[in-house]
Amino acid sequence: MSDLEQLYQQVILDHAKRPVGVGLREPYEGESFQVNPTCGDEVRLRVHVVDGVIEDISWEGQGCSISQASVSVLSENFTGEPVSEFEVGLADFRELMDSRGKGIEDAEERLGDGAAFTGVSKFPARIKCALLGWLAAQDALIQAGAMAKETS
Repeated sequence: MSDLEQLYQQVILDHAKRPVGVGLREPYEGESFQVNPTCGDEVRLRVHVVDGVIEDISWEGQGCSISQASVSVLSENFTGEPVSEFEVGLADFRELMDSRGKGIEDAEERLGDGAAFTGVSKFPARIKCALLGWLAAQDALIQAGAMAKETS
């Protein structure tokens, strides 16, 4: 295992052990509950949005370290950021998950700790775990009226 793979594994483990944003908080404008029926991972995520900025992301969930770490990374990366930055980050994370372990250019710059999920993209069954919190955030932002619903 390369040093980079070991570092990435450590990032995922650290976020799973000490998650960012855990604990549902108020106020919030959008909330989403998502379940991965394949493995039973679940997350309830809330967003508080003011003037197009995600002021708070709070969540609670249960499941594997990948799903829990992924929503933690999302919370850390996008709390205090414009919704438009989340939309770009979501597209980048989806691209990473579609990379089949090859990664994406400038992954660390584009995704911060989210780049640690490069190895997860090698395993199709685990991709759903990594995407769970991101899809919950997208849905919560749509519920809040801060993001347009995808038509495709």
